[in-house]
Order: sequence, then structure tokens, then C-alpha cells
Amino acid sequence: MLVAEKPLKSYLQKYFGFDKFKGEQEAIIQSVLSGKDTFVIMPTGGGKSMCYQLPALIMDGTAVIVSPLIALMKNQVDSMRGFSNEEGVAHFLNSSLNKSEIATVKKDLKSGKTKLLYVAPESLTKDENVDFMKSVNISFFAIDEAHCISEWGHDFRPEYRRLRPIIEAIGKVPIIALTATATPKVQLDIQKNLGMMDADVYKASFNRANLYYEVRPKVEVAKEIIKFIKQNSGKSGIVYCLSRKKVEEIASTLAVNGIRALPYHAGLEAAVRAETQDKFLMEEIDVIVATIAFGMGIDKPDVRFVIHHDIPKSLEGYYQETGRAGRDGREGKCVTFYSYKDIEKLEKFMKGKPVAEQEVGKQLLLETVGYAETSVCRRKVLLNYFGEVYKETNCGSCDNCMHPKKSFDGKEEISTVLEAVLAVKEKFAMEHIVNVVTGKAENTVKLHQHDQLEIFGEGEDHDTKFWTAIVRQALLAGFLSKDIETYGTLKVTDAGKAFLKKPVKILVVEDNDYGTGEAEDDEEFSGGGSAAADPELFAALKDLRKKIAKQKNVPPFVVFQDPSLEEMAIQYPITMDELKNITGVGAGKAVKFGKPFIELIAKYVDENDIDRPMDLVVKSIVNKSVLKVYIIQNIDRKISLDDMCKAKGIKMEELLNEIESIVGSGTRIDINYYINEVIDEDRQAEVFDYFKTAETDSADIALRTLGENDYTIEDIRLMRIKFMSELGN
Repeated sequence: MLVAEKPLKSYLQKYFGFDKFKGEQEAIIQSVLSGKDTFVIMPTGGGKSMCYQLPALIMDGTAVIVSPLIALMKNQVDSMRGFSNEEGVAHFLNSSLNKSEIATVKKDLKSGKTKLLYVAPESLTKDENVDFMKSVNISFFAIDEAHCISEWGHDFRPEYRRLRPIIEAIGKVPIIALTATATPKVQLDIQKNLGMMDADVYKASFNRANLYYEVRPKVEVAKEIIKFIKQNSGKSGIVYCLSRKKVEEIASTLAVNGIRALPYHAGLEAAVRAETQDKFLMEEIDVIVATIAFGMGIDKPDVRFVIHHDIPKSLEGYYQETGRAGRDGREGKCVTFYSYKDIEKLEKFMKGKPVAEQEVGKQLLLETVGYAETSVCRRKVLLNYFGEVYKETNCGSCDNCMHPKKSFDGKEEISTVLEAVLAVKEKFAMEHIVNVVTGKAENTVKLHQHDQLEIFGEGEDHDTKFWTAIVRQALLAGFLSKDIETYGTLKVTDAGKAFLKKPVKILVVEDNDYGTGEAEDDEEFSGGGSAAADPELFAALKDLRKKIAKQKNVPPFVVFQDPSLEEMAIQYPITMDELKNITGVGAGKAVKFGKPFIELIAKYVDENDIDRPMDLVVKSIVNKSVLKVYIIQNIDRKISLDDMCKAKGIKMEELLNEIESIVGSGTRIDINYYINEVIDEDRQAEVFDYFKTAETDSADIALRTLGENDYTIEDIRLMRIKFMSELGN
């Protein structure tokens, strides 16, 4: 046990230059100095690091800090060296060091210079390191990111579960475990595994009052992200994606749209990741697009927004990642794009894993869905997940509180749900309860003969979604409890039983519906959208198209098709770059026909004082799909279209769709070698001449006009490709 010689604040001032502690830091540090095991649950930005850094500097010996991320260790060590004249005050020991660097670390440890040693759990488990540590005077062990111990945590690492026996082998010293996120279940797991059930526990509130939470449907997500970032121009932010491929794609799209952004994921070289991190910290870039590999422990207090392109796998992961916004206590916007299709995709990833792991993953995903789809205060739902009761009725800082949905008295509905839970003897999870109430005789319902219960089908006048929302709100109200350890089994609480005896008015709301969202891997970033075209400009553009078509002696649709003109009348492009971003206008078409169109639009905008929706004009990255590249290369090699269909396992109709899309964007291709094999010269000439004078490029109208006995729709489409390519591109 060590009692500080002077007041703790004087040490804080001496080593770090601060004059006051944050929250419960002082009590936590006092607990560590007293030699007690200490458990700290403190949200991101609460000042966890100080809880072990200051006692390490005060106490005799070296504090060993177990940390899961090598990239993080260097940051922490550099930061500590910045507060001290002694270079050896802090070191890290991990696989990135060579033999001579390891020798230096060990020498400084032996001499007593080093007050903090950061180690990866893998390094700590090596026999030679365990033997060496026995010879070092260790003040205490700090287990950072302690949630990694629990398989119910969002970042489970098996090697963390082996820490206790290793610490005991090295010598009995106090332990401080720290995490930014821990549900009651995870907290118990950590304490049991580290053998610290008698530890002093300090749990700060999980409420980050300065953060604004919003969930949006996943529609035209790249465009929405660009729009949001441009509205928050010059501010620092993080965009999280689940896959490396999506990280690269979104980072490139942001960059070509004038946003200073770089990608960050585990597939990049360590040096590149470190450089990107430094650029972000030094504000040479504004936005990092990252997988969850980024941000743990990043000490940047002024991240103003965190965007989730994809919903995370667990609410703990979500809380941890959104927690990187507004660490200085000022503005922090957290916007998540959600589609249930993303959840289905995450469920697919779980297949093939051990059954227990799948069940854990499924349960965590259900919590995430509940949060995303709820119409209740998001802060209330989030804090409830961490075992904290939020008593305010309106937080004033989430989308559901700012734009509440209509509520109704759900007294009867809540009672129905509670009765159903009791009727099945409190042994089943939410999905089963909802099936019983809605009268769905699923396998497990039949197996347990729950289709014979009186309550079966009592709520059939409402759908599954409605009853799922009622169950969630019964949980929030404290009438039900959920046993996560038995994969979400619902039990009626004492408050729930009291409610059943004497039901009172309770306001509930239906969940949000995000069913229309996209979850594809390859969204097309075209402009347009549902805005109405400017009728006056649209008419002027059509007149200009007619005039140019006459000059060039081609039908108007060869110049630009109607959807392209419509989009021009929505987006008002006035530069060549903006025009190239309009659907159906590739670089070739823009160069060939574009100049008079952008001149007309610029004049119209100026004369009518139009406020152009510039934030909506999204430049796409040159993102030719693998199939498009394959097609262009094989057409150049004069490979038969039939052979391409066989090679790719697609129908001719799909292949022609792709070729039409290539030609429609202004790329010139030559498929005469194939056409000459399947359509004779006279018929080719007839179709070509038809399109020269046709008012529309419709293949169906062409087929009806030219005769269905003489041609197939395939013939017409092949000739239309030839015609558009030769005359338009």
C-alpha cells in the first residue's frame, strides 16, 4: 500500500499540468495507490488513461499496461515521453521491435527508469518475457480495453482470458481493469476471469449529453454522406464501413468530390496507417474512412461527427465508435445509415462459426436492430443496454426526440405481451413470444404446443414489427427483463406483475420502418433522385438538343436521352466535370455534345438567380465493374458474345444490358464482327436507317414497326448498340 506524500492534485499539476481531476479519477487513483484491485468502466473521453498513468509515476517500480493494439502503444508511449525529460520513462514491448530495441527496453526496466511498460497480451504470454518480468519490480498491472476478455464484449480476444494465471506467475500485485463499454454481463465476465470479484468498482454514467444520435434509411448513401460532410465543412470526422473494399470505395468517392479524406484498414501497411493517423491528428485531412480497426484510443478531442455507412455488429461496438465524437464535451453528431438487409448480410457471415458463437452474435445483432428501428428516445435505449436508467422523457438530442412519432395508450398491448411471456413459463425469447401473440404456428411454437394456448393469435390484427416494438418498450419500461446468457429469454419483473394486476396508461410508439434501404456492395453513385425537374429549363434543353441533332444529322436521343436532360434540369451542371456526372453522360458524350448545354444552363442559372444544389452533384469514382472491364477487353479481342455469356454464366439479355450501359456513358465499341455473323447486310441497313429517322430509341417500338416476323428483340438491340456507338460516341 502506498499513501501519496502530497495531495494528489499536486502530482497531477507536476506531471501533467492539470489543476483538477475529471469525474471519479481521484478516487480511482487513490484505490490503486492503496493496493486494491480496481475496476473502471468509463466512457470514451472520460479520462481512463490518467487512472493508471498518474499512479504509475507516483509509485515505486514499473506499471505493466496490457493493451490490444500495437498502433495505440506507440501513441501512448510518445504521449508519456512528452510529459517527461526521461526518454525511458515509457516503453512498449511487442512484435514490432527488433533484438537491439528489446535489449534497450529490458535495460531501462532493470535500471528502474521505466515507469510504464505497454505490452501486447501475446508478448506477455511468452515464457522468456514471463521469466524476465519476475526480475522486475512491478507496481501494478493495468488491463486496458478489458471488454476483450468477454465473448459477450464487442471485441473478444481469446488471449485476454489467459492473463490472470500469467499475472499470478509473475507475482501478486494489484490489478486495475479499464473499459469504455461493459454491459452488466460483460462486467461480471471480466471480474470473474481476472479473479477480482472484491475489486473497487467505479462506473461512470454512459450518457454523453453532447452527442446527437440519428439513424437514417440507407438510400443513396454515398450522396448523403457527401452532402452531410459538405454541410459540416472543415470539421474532423470518421466514416465507418464494415468491409475494406467499401472503405476504399467511399474514401475515393469523397476525395474526387473535393473532401480531404483517406482510407484506414488493417490491409494497409503499418507505415501507411501510421502516416494517415498522423495526417488526421495534424489536420492535413478532415475525414478518415475506416473499418473498426481505427480509432481505439485515438486522442483527438475535436472529432465533430461519426458516420456509420454500415450498422455495427453490436451496440457496444456502436457506442465505442460513436464515442470518438466530441471528446472535448462539445458538438458531436452521430449519423448511422441502416437497412435490415445489412443485418441479413451480417447473419450470413456468422454461418460456419461454432453454434454458441452464432447464438451470441445473433443476440447482439437483435439488440442492434432494436436500437436502429426504435421510435423511442435513442439515448434511453442505449443507456438501458448498459444497465443505466435514463429518466428524462425527451433527451432533445436524437432524431426520435426531435421528431417524435405519434404515440398511443399501449396498456392492452403491453398486458398481452406480459401474459404471453408468463403463458410460455418465461422460457423463450422475443421472436417466440411475437409468434405466439400474432398466431404464427412456427416449428418451435407447435413443438411446445403453444398454438394451443389461449393467448395464441390474440394480436393477429397487428404484424410482427408492431409486436416486436411493444416487447422492446416493455423491456425499456422495466416490465420485462432479458437474460442474455440464455440467449435473450424474457422474464416478467416484479414491476411487470404489478402492472398486470393494475394496468395503467402507458404511451408507446410504433417502430421506424427502414425496409426500403439498400445494402448492396456496389451502389451506383448517380445523381438525380426524386426532385422535380425545372420544367422551363427542361423545355429549353430539349429545344437545344433538337437543334444540335439537326446540325449533326442524328436523332435527338443520340445526343442525350430524356433522363439525362431531366437530371440536368434538377442538378444545373455548369462545368464539364459536373456534366460528366449526370446519368448517361460519359466523358465521350460530354466532350462531343456538352459545351452548348452547360453554356445554356449557366446562362439560365444566372438570369433566374437559381440556387444550385451543388451538394447533390456527386462525382463518381471511375468504377467500371469487373464485368464491364471484361466485356470491353473481350470485344476488343473480337470474342463472340455467346462465348462471353457462357464464360460468365449470364443470359444474352444481361450481357446486352451491360453493353448498352457502356455505350450509353459515351464509350465507343465495335461489335460489327458479331453482328455480321448473326444479321445479314440488308437487314442491318434497314434497322440502321430506321433509327436515323426514329423519334424514340425504344427497341419494342422498333420491333413492332419493322416486323416481329423478320427480327428478334436481340437483333434490334444489337443494331441499336451499333447505331448509338457509331453516331453518338
